Amino acid sequence: MKASMVLSLIGFLVVPSGAPILGRCVVAKKLKEGGLDYFEGYSLENWVCLAYFESKFNPTAVYENPQQGYTGFGLFQIRNNGWCGRGKNLCAVQCSALLNPDLKKTIECVKRIVKTKDGMGSWPSWSHFCHYSDTLARWLDGCEL
Repeated sequence: MKASMVLSLIGFLVVPSGAPILGRCVVAKKLKEGGLDYFEGYSLENWVCLAYFESKFNPTAVYENPQQGYTGFGLFQIRNNGWCGRGKNLCAVQCSALLNPDLKKTIECVKRIVKTKDGMGSWPSWSHFCHYSDTLARWLDGCEL
């Protein structure tokens, strides 16, 4: 029983070996180039903060949550139960396409997600760590954008 619990915990975050963890400023630059700075009123700092708390800037992160029945993909941990893959697929993209470090498909998808009634509140981590933060500016400190 204990071994299965350990394997289950290890399986929560599956990251391919040699995964490209992006630097904070690289993420900021790619998100800005993708048009996310003040998209739907959310500053670039909000997006960079969210990317950190969702994936620690790992565009190839895959988080499996069998208890809640979903898997999160990529930099923003976009869920397969509605946004990508089979079924509803509101982003019209395969989940594996969200694991590309170029972030193009990821940015297209998050633009669709943030246009919903919950906005960035669609990500509980944004509501918890970024929304009311008075230190958002630090996410762009030293970045040449």
